[in-house]
Amino acid sequence: MPQGPEDIAREQIDRMLEQSGWAVQDAKAVNLYAKQGVAIREFALKPGFGTADYLLYVDGRAAGVIEAKKAGATLTGVEIQSAKYSKGLPDSLPAWTRPLPFCYESTGIETKFTNGFDPEPRSRNVFSFHKPETFADWLSDGQASVTSLAAMPPQQLYGKQPTLNSRIYSMPPLVETGLWPAQIIAIKNLEKSLAENRPRALIQMATGSGKTFTAINFLYRLIKFGKAKRVLFLVDRGNLGRQALKEFQQYTSPYNNFKFSQEYNIQHLTSNNIDLVSRVCICTIQRLYSMLKGEVLPEEADEESAQGLEKVYKEVPPLEYNPAIPIETFDIIVTDECHRSIYNLWRQVLEYFDASIIGLTATPNKQTFGFFNQNLVMEYGHEQAVADGVNVNYDVFRIKTAITEAGGRVEAGFYVDKRDRETRKVRWERLDED
Repeated sequence: MPQGPEDIAREQIDRMLEQSGWAVQDAKAVNLYAKQGVAIREFALKPGFGTADYLLYVDGRAAGVIEAKKAGATLTGVEIQSAKYSKGLPDSLPAWTRPLPFCYESTGIETKFTNGFDPEPRSRNVFSFHKPETFADWLSDGQASVTSLAAMPPQQLYGKQPTLNSRIYSMPPLVETGLWPAQIIAIKNLEKSLAENRPRALIQMATGSGKTFTAINFLYRLIKFGKAKRVLFLVDRGNLGRQALKEFQQYTSPYNNFKFSQEYNIQHLTSNNIDLVSRVCICTIQRLYSMLKGEVLPEEADEESAQGLEKVYKEVPPLEYNPAIPIETFDIIVTDECHRSIYNLWRQVLEYFDASIIGLTATPNKQTFGFFNQNLVMEYGHEQAVADGVNVNYDVFRIKTAITEAGGRVEAGFYVDKRDRETRKVRWERLDED
C-alpha cells in the first residue's frame, strides 16, 4: 500500500526522535521505562481533545506532545492545535504539570517548538527535537529554556517558580568601572533586548572600540547571574580565537575580583571534542561546521578566513542532525565578524543550535540586518569613536616598492609542505615552474 504524505512525515519524525535519544513506541505496546524519554504514537486523549500524534514521556511522566503534518504544510498557527492536545491528558495518567509544557509541530523537514515554562511562550523554529535529558533538567526546577532569556518582572510572576528567564530582571546593576560609555550602552541595550524575548541581536561597534571586551562583560553576567549553561564564541580565524582566549583569561570580575578563568572553564576548540565542563567554548565557524558534518578539519584551515572557504563546495552541503552535538549544546552564540558568518553553509551552523544569537561587527550590510531581524542594539561608528577619543583618526599614505609595483616570483626548485588530508602526514613538494 503506497504511503501518504503524512506517513512519510511520521517516518522522518520517528528517525529524528530516535536520533535525539527518544524511544518511539505504539500506543498498544508501551514501556514507559524503556528509556528516559518515550514518544508514544497515536495517543488517545480525553473526550473532545482528539488524538495526539505523539505523546512525550520523561522519566515515566507525560511532558509534551508533537503534532505531525505532511511536508510542505504551513506550521504557523498549528501551535494552537498542539496546545489543545497539551491540555487533554487523561486525569488518571501521571504528568509533570498540566497542561503539558512542551509542544512541537513538525513535518519532518520543518519543526517548531514552544516551551510552556517561558514567561511568554512563543513558537520558534528548531533544527530537531531536544533530548529527554534536557527536558528532565528543565522539569527538575520548572525553568524556562535559556534560548528565550526573556523575563517578567518579579512582581508579575504570580507564584510561578523563578525561571532562568526571570533572572535577567534580577541581575545586579552593571558595574560600569573600566567600561567606555559605548560599551555600557551596548551591554544594557542587549540585556533589555534579551528581556524582551528577542532571540537575535546585533552590536555594531567600530574596530578598536572594544567589541570583544564588551562581549566578555555581558557573557560573564549571563553565566554568573543569568545561569547560562554554556556559551559559544565563534571567530573567523584561529588567531582571532587565540586573542579572544587571552582576553577571556585576563578579564577580572568587578563583582568578586576573580579572573574569568578562575571561576569558569574556557575551551579554545582545536579538535573535535567539546569539553562539556567548560562554560565558554571558542571556535572557528569552519571547525564547528566540520564537527557537525562528522569530519576532521585540517589544522591550517583554522588560520584561513571563513569568508571564501565555502567556495570549495560546488553546492552547499546541508547539515544533518549530529547526535554527538545536540541542538541544545549551547545556550548563547556570539559570532564575531558576523557579516561573514551568515552566508551560505556558515548560516546553517548558527541555525543548527537552539540558542540566542548575538552578532558583533564593525561593518554590517543589509543581509546582516536582515539575519538579525533589524534588532540593532548598538550602533557605534568610527567617526563617533574618534570624536569620543576611543579611536584615533587615520591618514592614507601610498608607499611604492618594487614588489608592490612589479610583483614577486617564487622560483622553480622551491619546496612547499603539503599535508595528506586522511593521514595528516606532511610531505614536501618541489615546484617545477616559477
